[in-house]
Formats: sequence, structure tokens, C-alpha cells
Amino acid sequence: MIRAFRCDLHMHTCLSPCAGLDMYPSALVGRAVAEKLDVIAICDHNASENVPHVIRAARGHALVVLPGMEITSREEVHLLALFDRMDFLQRLQDIVYSHLPGINDESRFGCQAIVNELDEVEGFNNRLLIGATEVALADLVRHVHDLGGIAIASHIDRESFSVISQLGFVDPEIPFDALEISGRTGLARARRKYPELANYPFLASSDAHRIEEIGKGFTEFFLEEPSVHELKMAFSGQAGRRIAGF
Repeated sequence: MIRAFRCDLHMHTCLSPCAGLDMYPSALVGRAVAEKLDVIAICDHNASENVPHVIRAARGHALVVLPGMEITSREEVHLLALFDRMDFLQRLQDIVYSHLPGINDESRFGCQAIVNELDEVEGFNNRLLIGATEVALADLVRHVHDLGGIAIASHIDRESFSVISQLGFVDPEIPFDALEISGRTGLARARRKYPELANYPFLASSDAHRIEEIGKGFTEFFLEEPSVHELKMAFSGQAGRRIAGF
């Protein structure tokens, strides 16, 4: 049976150096539940160690957590990668880490804490997660698709780290599954602002880096179940699956 799901498919945890330390798994889940979200995706910068902890923290709640990552391409474009299974995300993580140079300077870029579902700090990631990988955007999208995931261009309306800010346009040769719009623009305004992108599905997310930002941007999807496969169907409007309002 197809029903509506409130989805915030882009939020960070305290593993991202630019996120607040209050974004630990149990607090994040509690806020998402309070905001009446049905589905969230954890998309830390170039890293995934906190994803399984958020999944475990959500057990017992009516909340689905999709494994994800926000990867920075060689061109400094942010790309969301979403999966149904952690093992597929882990394979992408191996690719990202093998092409991610640099060591984090916590005093300059921030703490990168790995925190479990019991609010215990398990360690710190010392890689330069705020940096860019050495992988071209088109190749990142290919890797995501090869692993069965969804590739979404992050916050295309932002003046930095978006496909439009970095490349000047959305390359039709790169097969994005969807384009993300930030909360400050909104879906309706984005459709008016980017008429040349009418053939792409748009979605809104919070891109939350602070606990109070969770749920401030979300998209309502009509799906049979919350999964990457069903999201793909909604992006293309198959068999009644769709994005609300479009």
C-alpha cells in the first residue's frame, strides 16, 4: 500500500567536523522522532563510521535510517550517496578513503567524533574529512550506481560546494538521480529559478549540522516502503510512487 513518508535525506552527525557535538546518534534520533520524520539519511562528510550507531539508536522507534555519505568530488562538488545496506556504503567508503588526502587539524576544522548509540565516544577520525577527494564527480556517481545506490547533487542552490557553483551548470552527461534544494530556497521557488532543470526530480532536506535544524527541510514521498529502490521509483514517477506536489 502506497502512503506518505516524511523524509529528511541529508543530515550530519558529530563525525562531520562542521557539525555540532550535540549531533550524536541518540540525540539525533530523538529529535527526528519529535519532528515526526519517518525516514532520515545520515550523510557525514566523506565518512560513515557513525551510521551504524544511528541505525542502532533508532531501534524501537518508527524511524528508518538510510546509510549515506556526502562526498566531496575532485571539483569540490558535494554529492549525496544513499544506500539500503551498510555493506554497500562500506565499499564506497573504501573508495573514498583511498582517494582522500590529508590529516585533520581539529583546532582549525573541528572535532570528528565517533559516538555509539549509548552516547559513548569510541574514537576520533583523523582524516581530513572536510577536504576533497581525488575522484572526479562523474566517477563518484558511477561508483554509487555500481553499488546500487542513489546519487543526488547536494544543495544545488548554494554559492559553494554545489554542482552549479563549481561547474556553472548541471552536466546532462552525469546521471544524477535527483537534485537537492536547500531550505532557504524551497522546492516551489527552485522550480521557478531553474526552469532549465525541469526534467530532474527535486527534493528538499535539512542538511542539519545542529540538533535544532533537523526536520527544518524535508520532502514527502509516496512509497510502499522506505527504501532506495522505492525512492528511485518516486524520482521517476513509477507505479504511483512520487514526490508530493510534483
